[in-house]
Amino acid sequence: MTEQVTFRLRNRNPDVLSCISNLSNDEVFTPPEFANQMLDLIAEAWAEDNDGDNIWTDSSLRYLDPSTKSGVFLREITKRLVDGLAEEIPDLEERVDHILTNQVFGIGITKLTSLIARRSLYCSKSANGEHSIAGSLANEAGNIWFQPTRHTWAGATEWVLTADAQGDQVKKTINGKCKYCGASEQAFERDEGLETHAYAFIHTDDIKARVAELFGDDMQFDVIIGNPPYQLNTDGFGKQARPIYQQFVEQAKKLDPRFLSMIIPSRWFSGGMGLDEFREAMLTDERLRSIDDYLNGSDVFQGGMGGKGGVCYFLWDRDTPGPCSVTTHYSNQKTSSATRPLLEEGADVFIRFNEGVSILKKVAAVETGDERSVALPADKRFMKLVSSIGPFGLDSTFRGRDVRREHDLKVYRNGGVGYVARSEISKEMRAFDKWKVFIGRAAPGTGNKDTYPHRIISTPFLGEPGSISSWTYMYIGPFESRTEAESVLSYLSCRLTRLLILLHKPSQDTTRKVYTFVPTQDWSKPWTDEELYEKYGLNEDEIEFIESIVRPMDMELLGGMPDE
Repeated sequence: MTEQVTFRLRNRNPDVLSCISNLSNDEVFTPPEFANQMLDLIAEAWAEDNDGDNIWTDSSLRYLDPSTKSGVFLREITKRLVDGLAEEIPDLEERVDHILTNQVFGIGITKLTSLIARRSLYCSKSANGEHSIAGSLANEAGNIWFQPTRHTWAGATEWVLTADAQGDQVKKTINGKCKYCGASEQAFERDEGLETHAYAFIHTDDIKARVAELFGDDMQFDVIIGNPPYQLNTDGFGKQARPIYQQFVEQAKKLDPRFLSMIIPSRWFSGGMGLDEFREAMLTDERLRSIDDYLNGSDVFQGGMGGKGGVCYFLWDRDTPGPCSVTTHYSNQKTSSATRPLLEEGADVFIRFNEGVSILKKVAAVETGDERSVALPADKRFMKLVSSIGPFGLDSTFRGRDVRREHDLKVYRNGGVGYVARSEISKEMRAFDKWKVFIGRAAPGTGNKDTYPHRIISTPFLGEPGSISSWTYMYIGPFESRTEAESVLSYLSCRLTRLLILLHKPSQDTTRKVYTFVPTQDWSKPWTDEELYEKYGLNEDEIEFIESIVRPMDMELLGGMPDE
């Protein structure tokens, strides 16, 4: 091996892996500089736990990327080991061969990404090819494994008759779901040669046996690191998407590595969509030692990839449990870092903002007299006033009559209003002739970007007696008077109120649960932020933080639907 080869391994200008386009929102390539931040964190933790030793000088450690795409983690690990092992293994060719044969391993998520990863790591699509910088690998795949994996369909209720490869008639299910990842059979049961997106690492009941099958019985990984696929559509394309990244984290923990670090969407902080058990397990795990949270995925991935709600990476340290360091990053703003409990007393979600913890505690202390817990007493919970989604049983496509007949109910719907006979609505009848406040089920979006300050919720508006709504809106109330409803409107316009909503809001959906931290108030008067700041004793720094995150809301449209 020549010094020229080393140059190619270590110095790409420009680095092709910083330029390559993402395959999809589910398969997001990690920028090299971001991968190196994660590796720096692992190196620091290793040094702290091992009397200052350099992890990259240990030739016995093994590294696994269980969802390799571009191969960036494996490549950057190799670069560091090439430098770190120079003294132990002076010969460059022998050193590189040792690293690539014995220390770095990957599992490709698709055939294409496995080829990209091999090219990145071995400088050849064939690990044992003539241009490969590895000298002892016996096959084309090397230590980056990939073979097509099939979903395991279960729960089907419909079948069709078809023919197998030999022409024999077979009965085939058509509407099952994968028992491992929940993928839709209709969407992902594909012909041979097409990607099924059944990822080998999570499609097994025994991950240790799977790893032994792929890499050998004695394989124990010291570091597992990666950026797993985030979601799969469960009901066909364009329909509901189910998160799967948590399954990669759970499988990795079962392999009992010394360190585990992964990039995942930050939505797990508040659970939902199958993430509640994962959230609870993470927030009660003292081995979770750090979380770096990026409010805007565009600060990490080009083009806003990674989905709405931001992304984070974490460090899990098997042998050194303790408090967790939480760092929040947002564009060019100063980062915020604090070491604190992942689960505050009385909370069922992770409080995303460090500054939000002190604010939430002050609010709860005024309402409960308890400075330790953030939980509100039942009679102080604003969420009890908030309806469920689709409270009146009308779906989002409801249009209704254009002309109102006598005794009809006015229906606020997507794009305007319609009218329906009272006899056709049997839900929430108590609210028909009362005042209420309508609010959109989903907050206004900005594509895949999370920009601050923003409104947090859609603009609420008054619902007069004789009005209801379709699935598009939820309602708050009901109230006996317009004064009470307008008081609630003013309260929702306050920045503090909407920050408290944000602290329990994992996505653009604003279900009843996101109001968990919001207390009720006296509804006989309008409310302003200045009054709320004074009531809860917030200081200048806390007020400045609130106003940097939450945008003012124009509440001039009190009498009708907002212009969104």
